[in-house]
Amino acid sequence: MNLDVVHDIQTVYRKLVTATSRPGTLVVLEREAKTLDVQMECLSSTILLARTVLDPEVTFKVIAKEGEAVSKRINQLTYSKPVELPEADFIFILHDASEEQLKEALNHAKVGNLLNPHESAMIILEVPDVTKGDSIILSGPGIQQESIITLPNVTSWLGARNERNREFPLGIDMYFVDQQDRLIALPRTTQIKENGGEIIWDMLQ
Repeated sequence: MNLDVVHDIQTVYRKLVTATSRPGTLVVLEREAKTLDVQMECLSSTILLARTVLDPEVTFKVIAKEGEAVSKRINQLTYSKPVELPEADFIFILHDASEEQLKEALNHAKVGNLLNPHESAMIILEVPDVTKGDSIILSGPGIQQESIITLPNVTSWLGARNERNREFPLGIDMYFVDQQDRLIALPRTTQIKENGGEIIWDMLQ
């Protein structure tokens, strides 16, 4: 069974909306991932999200060891234009990106402006498992009081993410996908603390 570019992509989009409206909720893309008829050096869920959010009107950046090859393939699939990091509407950080590259992406991703806060970057980050790692506390729209989840390598991104999102409505949205084709969204409206205290990011790193 091959990917139905209308029905399956619409399904992925609806799941993406669900994940965004309910931060921290686990959304499964396994069925849609099994229909993919293309392969590249990234997770199946990353390909699905690329095909869902990208079109010729938006731009993207891939951060990975094989970033140029993946960018070329995504361009062929979506006709979206690869650009430099500060210009990208969508930033795909693949599993083999270094912690330094992740921090650079967060530091230089566009956060919009007060007149156009929607002109900010959406970051898609590949991780091994969205159910294992460091415990964090979520609060904000779409969450009743507080919610506790775990995500990998929280100290490598949380401080930088919170710093970029401190002047609401400016900020970046982050989406985590894993090897089991599962998705978790942390939109800019979500407040995040480490379970036990807020992570403080060193601006000099």
